Amino acid sequence: MTSLLPQKDLMGGGSGGGGSTGGTYTFSSRPRVLRGHKKYRGEEAPAAEETTHYGNIMYDRRVVRGSTYSQQIFPLSAHADPVEYQQQQEAQRRALAKKRARDHARPRTPEPVEGRKHIDVQTEIYLEEITDRIEEIDVSCQTDAFLDRPPTPLFIPAKSGADVATQIEEGELFDFDIEVKPMLEVLVGKTIEQALLEVMEEEELANLRAQQYEFEELRNVELAEVQRLEERERRLREEKERRKQQQKEVLLKEKETAEKVAARAFAQQYLADLIPSVFSNLRDSGYFYDLIERDIETGFIPWLMSEVERTLEKSILGRIVLDQLIREVVENRLQSFHQVRSEDTSN
Repeated sequence: MTSLLPQKDLMGGGSGGGGSTGGTYTFSSRPRVLRGHKKYRGEEAPAAEETTHYGNIMYDRRVVRGSTYSQQIFPLSAHADPVEYQQQQEAQRRALAKKRARDHARPRTPEPVEGRKHIDVQTEIYLEEITDRIEEIDVSCQTDAFLDRPPTPLFIPAKSGADVATQIEEGELFDFDIEVKPMLEVLVGKTIEQALLEVMEEEELANLRAQQYEFEELRNVELAEVQRLEERERRLREEKERRKQQQKEVLLKEKETAEKVAARAFAQQYLADLIPSVFSNLRDSGYFYDLIERDIETGFIPWLMSEVERTLEKSILGRIVLDQLIREVVENRLQSFHQVRSEDTSN
């Protein structure tokens, strides 16, 4: 394998921008002085060109995004962030408005006469330190002194001569069969070592799994024994609580039975003299009666009275009809008598 390398590329490239014909292309820019900055003492600052502001391109006024009808142009010298710039402007407007309102609301004194002036005087009872003055601190920064500018050379000789190249034959710099042996030894050794480590790790993991299995079996046995003892203790506790509850219920029933017997005896003793008087009062009030007598009073007597009333109504109705007939007969006879009498008188 033969390669031709240009001499200037092996030495780090030329001083200008470009490359040699037939070689690898390289480029390097010449160093430049910052704008508006003097490098040497006694040198005039270069002319100030257009100021370049570095910031987020999303807030660059030359980039148009969205609608162009209502564009808000923010000055680049104020702030790179328009939201923060708006907040600052709003805060300044609020501060000015508060200051104007405070000055307007502050009571004012008349203007001083000619030859006099107003001064601030503290009229409080106790002297107080005035802390309205803002503390000021002077801070300075030491910078490096300007360097002396080196003298400009009077003559710069032109470049002469030809570029030099080096011929490299195959096998002069690198022999693969020889150079690969140490790397192969290292790779094979590392591979074998890693394989042995993995085998040992697998054996160790198998031993750990066996120990873990034995430990889990022992723990399961212990847990089963603990659960059995806890279940036995629970059964004994529940049996004890059940016996206590049964005993409480027996005592409560005995107490209730004794109270019932005592109440029954007291009631019998209290009602011994009360029953005769109560029955006599109830009998006098009509709560105790003879069934046959009550049946006659509620059933037979009302029926008998209704039948008697019906019979009397029939007899009265017959009398009324008879009286009406008699009246009609009498009226007819009286009318016929008057008629006969009138005929007699006319004759």
